[in-house]
Parts: sequence; C-alpha cells; structure tokens
Amino acid sequence: MTETTDQLPATLTPEPAKHQKLWPVWLIALLALALAIALALWSWQQWNNHQSLQQTLQQLQQDTSQLEDLYGDRGSQQAQRLQSLEQKLAAQRELIATQQRQIDHNARELLEAGNRTRTDWLLAEAEYLLRIANQRLQIEKDIRGALSALEAADEVLNESDDIGVYPVRQQLAKEILALKGIAGVDRTGLYLKLEAAIDSVHQLTDQALINGQGPGFGTAGTGGDGDTSAADNALVEAWGDFKTTLKQVVVVRRMDEPVKPLLSPDQSAYARLNLQLMLEEAEMAVLRGNQPLYQRALTKASATIQDWYDDSNPRVRAIATTLDELAERDVDPTLPDISQSLGLLKERLAGRLAANNGNQGEAPAGNQGNGGDDS
Repeated sequence: MTETTDQLPATLTPEPAKHQKLWPVWLIALLALALAIALALWSWQQWNNHQSLQQTLQQLQQDTSQLEDLYGDRGSQQAQRLQSLEQKLAAQRELIATQQRQIDHNARELLEAGNRTRTDWLLAEAEYLLRIANQRLQIEKDIRGALSALEAADEVLNESDDIGVYPVRQQLAKEILALKGIAGVDRTGLYLKLEAAIDSVHQLTDQALINGQGPGFGTAGTGGDGDTSAADNALVEAWGDFKTTLKQVVVVRRMDEPVKPLLSPDQSAYARLNLQLMLEEAEMAVLRGNQPLYQRALTKASATIQDWYDDSNPRVRAIATTLDELAERDVDPTLPDISQSLGLLKERLAGRLAANNGNQGEAPAGNQGNGGDDS
C-alpha cells in the first residue's frame, strides 16, 4: 500500500491568476486620438492655406489683367503720342521747307530789286494804283476812289522816263474821262436820308393814321324841316322836333367811295414797323448798289403811306415827298471797264523784265570774250 501511495502524482497547488495590464492600450488610444486631432488640425490649416493661396492667386490674376490692360492702354497712348509727334514733326518740316522757299524767293526778289532802276519802281507803283482803282470800282463801286487812283497812276507814269508807257497813259486818259462822265452816287447821303425818314416814322402817332373823318366818309344830305306853313299846328311841331332829335342820333354816311379801314393800336404799330422794314431794305439796297431792290422797297413804302396814313398830316407829307425824291436816284449806274490800262502796263513791265534778263545774260558772255583776248 505504501508503494502505491508513493507512486501517485504529487498534488499541485493552484497559482493565483495574473491581472492583464490595460494602460498600454489606453496610451495607444490616446496617442492615436492625439495624432488624429493633430492630423485634422494640420489638414484644416492646409485647407485654409490652400484657400488663401487660391484667393492670392485670383488676386494676382486680377492684378495681372489690370496691369496688362494698363500697359495696353499706355501702349496705345504711347502709340498715339508717337503718331502725333510724327505728324507735328512732318508739319514742322513742311513749315521749314515753306520758310526756306520764302527765304529763297525773297533773296531772288532782293537780287532783282538791286538791278531795278527808278523807272521800274515807278512802273510798279503805277501798277499797284491801277489795281486799287479796279478793286474800288468793281468790288466797292466807289467811283471817286477809282478816279483818284487812276489820276495818281497817271501822275506816277508822267514822272517816269519810259517812253513805252505812252499807250498806257493814252488808255488811262480815256478811262478817266469815262469815270468823270458818270454821275457819282452819294451812298452816304442817301443812307442818311433814309435813316432820317425812319426816325420820322418812329415819331408818327396814331393821329397821323386814317380815321373816321378821313376821305370816304361824307355826311348825307338832309331833307326839309317840314311844312313851316303849319308851324302853329302842334302835331307838325312835334314831328319837326322828332326829326331833329333823330338827326342827332342817327348819321347817314354815303358809301359811294371806297372806305379805308380803321386801324387798331396793334395794326398801327404793325404799319409803322412794316414801313420801317421797307426803308431799312432800301438802305441795304443803297449800300449794295441794287437798283431793283431799291426801287421796289421805296415803292412799297410809298404805297403803305398812301394807304394807311393821312395825307393832310405835315409829317406824313414830308416823308412821302422825301421818298418820291429818293425814288428818282440811281444807286447802280453803268460802270465802264478800266482794266485795259492795267493790262497794257503789265505787258510793258513784262517787256522790261525780259529785256533786263537778256542784258544780264549777255554781260557774262562779253566778259568771257574779253578775258580770252587778254590771255
């Protein structure tokens, strides 16, 4: 029995259970959480940086486009300024070329003037006077001014010792005589007379207009006073008194003659204004030398005075008389042609210039011949 007991396995005493350690797990979890939070913060910061970069990039793109537009505008402005400067430069070059041509022309004129004689200057002065005479007569229709210029030109030609101006002086004598045969037009005097007539029209009052007592308003004849033989009859006397009273109340006017209408204050002002405009039109015709317009304006003015104004008024009669006198004046007389003397003088000047140029051309040739003989 003992051996059997000794051979049995030994009794094992149970060891107490060991507790598992959880803090590493929590540590790992906390680390993972912190890492996730840090990663989220980093991602959020990166997203913000990306957004700011996007905004900065957009701003840069806008600034770039603005700069491009600005540079483009400045480039176009610079191109325009460059084109303007080129145009100004071309204009300055043209001006310089024109001035150079003018200087060359003046130099040639001075050289030619040095070779001119006193006769040439006198002929040039006479030509200028003849041009003035033609301008005065053709443009301004100034007969006196043209005549004075022709006479002055004749005196200048008389001072010259050129026998070739004889045809010019002969034609000048004819033209001077033709101008003296024309009755001069005193435009200033006519204008002042018309201006005085306009002032008189302004002074006309409504009393000068045709009224109910004017021509065409006669009083009809009256019948008898009744039978005077029955004066003692009361009925006849009453009838006579009635007829007398009726005559004082009712006035019978004959309408055999044409009746001129009465004018209201507005119509009278219109009549004066219309007459003033006609006289001003006549003034313009005097200054322009337009005879048809002058006659038409004065005719209308005279008709207006005759139709609307009373002839018995002294001021109206004075205006009508003045207009009749002015209507007989000729403001556009037939003017002669005085341009032939100018043409003859131009031909003489051209001949003298050609002769002077010919003499200057022959002088160098003669000098060369003399030099050859001396050698």
